[in-house]
Amino acid sequence: MEKTSKTVYLGMIGDIMHPGLINIIEEGAKHGDVMIGLFTDKAIAEHKRLPYLTYDQRKRVIENIKGVASIVPQDEWSYVPNLRKYRPDYIIHGDDWKTNQDQELRSEVFEVMKELGGEVIEIPYTKGIDSSSLDKEIKGIGTTPDVRLKSLRRLIQAKDVVRILEVHDGLSGLICENIEVQNGTHTERFDGMWSSSLTDSTSKGKPDIEAVDLTTRMQDLTNILECTTKPIIYDGDTGGKTEHFVFTVRTLERNGISCVIIEDKVGLKKNSLFGTDAIQTQDTIEGFCHKIRSGKEAQVTKDFMIVARCESLIAGKSVDDALERCDAYVKAGADGIMIHSKHKTGEDIREFCQRFRQIHPLVPIVVVPTTYNQFTEEELHQWGVNIVIYANHMLRAAYPAMFRCAETILKHHRSLEVNDICMPIKEILELIPGTK
Repeated sequence: MEKTSKTVYLGMIGDIMHPGLINIIEEGAKHGDVMIGLFTDKAIAEHKRLPYLTYDQRKRVIENIKGVASIVPQDEWSYVPNLRKYRPDYIIHGDDWKTNQDQELRSEVFEVMKELGGEVIEIPYTKGIDSSSLDKEIKGIGTTPDVRLKSLRRLIQAKDVVRILEVHDGLSGLICENIEVQNGTHTERFDGMWSSSLTDSTSKGKPDIEAVDLTTRMQDLTNILECTTKPIIYDGDTGGKTEHFVFTVRTLERNGISCVIIEDKVGLKKNSLFGTDAIQTQDTIEGFCHKIRSGKEAQVTKDFMIVARCESLIAGKSVDDALERCDAYVKAGADGIMIHSKHKTGEDIREFCQRFRQIHPLVPIVVVPTTYNQFTEEELHQWGVNIVIYANHMLRAAYPAMFRCAETILKHHRSLEVNDICMPIKEILELIPGTK
């Protein structure tokens, strides 16, 4: 069918609506029918934070804005694939991309539109509107347990690798929440937090032997929940008795925790990295499957995740043994598999991931590459990994820094010499929401 009017393409995230977006839609409508290229979660998550609203929620809002003629998904950060597919007469964009990190994106658009015989319309960026500032204000308000709970599954769907950092108190949670590094057009950030039983107990000066009950852990988790918005994965150790694990699932889900990881050990829990003696023994396959099934039956929502951690490789058993167990765990209802190893080569992990992925192409794989940390996230993704957890680095980094500070004060009988290794108190206070 022959086109009856011009088409104006406008790429949009549409997560935080403000007058600047309305202005550009109105301006586009002066030139023809406005086609919104609505960025999908996948297109956004590799460059910015995951949007607060889902694609469907954002689409529903935007399709009801006056001047919007149609909406199509934009699955990549680059406009080029959609411009070639829909061949619009115009593309409209704010002129801020002349000077920010999207300059390369702008050059691509001009080149393709010239090839297509179309035109690029640039309009002045609306002054007084800063999406980044609006984002910070929303983060300051916080989130709800329901929104936080759902975000991990959305991240797994949207990103090649979900990057998780260990936190053990509110301050480390704020670092994970806010730290960003610009890498070309990408903004690198952590996607979520790991509540580790090891670092939780160590920060209290206690051994990591599963002696801390859920009530005590939840008190510390609450401090993190109150000042952050990102999803949290909870280290559930063995999960305890099945009857107790059922209540653990309900408590975590009610508080907005996205996922619990439980390991197939039995007996008094000791950290796996101490060696095979720390394993005691693995639970029977059926015994652990029963615990998984009971946990899945106890949860209220479909969004909460129970991930089974397999200790076969830690215990010195074969990859075949790990695959047999993990296949059974998935069939019992596990939402993902965490495979663990203390071998520095990582070859056993690689073999497991590649073989498991042939059996279960869509089941998330979680790894904790503490010992085989020579591999990048991109390399782990090639093995089939979905989630990478940096499981204890924040506490391990904090201890030597604090030790050095204390030692220096003792040596010099004053604190002048530690000025250069201490963060200014003003910057510390600025981390805390509501301090300014």
